[in-house]
Amino acid sequence: MQAINGHVQIEDHFTGVTLGVITNARGLIQIDAPPSPEDARSWRASLMSLNAGMDRVLINLDAHPDRTIGARAMDCTVIAHEKTSQTFRSRPNTFKAQGDETGSDWEAIPGLGSVRWAPPEISFAETMTLYWSEAPVILEHHPGPANGAIWVILPVERIIFVGDLVLKNQPPFLAGSNVPKWLDALNLLLSPEYKGYTVICSRGGSVTPNVIQNQVDFLKYTRERLEKLAARKTHPDSTEKLIEPLLNRIKFPAGRNKQYAQRLRYGLHYYYARRYHSAGRSEED
Repeated sequence: MQAINGHVQIEDHFTGVTLGVITNARGLIQIDAPPSPEDARSWRASLMSLNAGMDRVLINLDAHPDRTIGARAMDCTVIAHEKTSQTFRSRPNTFKAQGDETGSDWEAIPGLGSVRWAPPEISFAETMTLYWSEAPVILEHHPGPANGAIWVILPVERIIFVGDLVLKNQPPFLAGSNVPKWLDALNLLLSPEYKGYTVICSRGGSVTPNVIQNQVDFLKYTRERLEKLAARKTHPDSTEKLIEPLLNRIKFPAGRNKQYAQRLRYGLHYYYARRYHSAGRSEED
């Protein structure tokens, strides 16, 4: 684990998303869970060594399988946005490791099999505050990467967990996103309101303002290219030609090329079909 300050730590060595944990005298506030059952057991064992009280809660920053498959293994109350709860109500009770290849990290885990989901037991609409110590932990709804995407904000410590709002050295998940709202959230993160905050993203850990600005530039470029295709009323399959120029804008290990190309292939196709193609709707609808 990497200490951000005396009672906030992150872990980015497991397959899936960067995990977070906030410790205090009452207990542990956990942020996301590893998708692999073996990693979940290892993470729980690591958490037992922390100096904290007995209570446990788990916050899911959105409904993405990389952060929610392992929620049940954490064996505690799950908190998420109400739109994340709605997503779970539309899913089967059991996750099965099959279906479309989306370029997610869980797809590389061998023998994952069937896993029972752990839907959120507590949800909220706009904001929720946990008062487990004198320093509050604020949960805020910031859609963009997903309808139910949230931030976890520690105003006293000036630390903020932003989920998939920012991704370091990898392409975003676009299929279920709203790019205009995503850009709004990124611009808010870059505003004076959050100047001096330590920003933790779910795909790469701590990020600088330059990395956040790179995410803005990437999404703006993606939107421009999609709008050009939409102006010509092309089929969603035409988004295939955007994969290479988008990957060329990101520095990543060569061994990830196939996975990240598939992530963009899946995401661009479904985003374009939903936003521009299916009913002649624009991205702003």
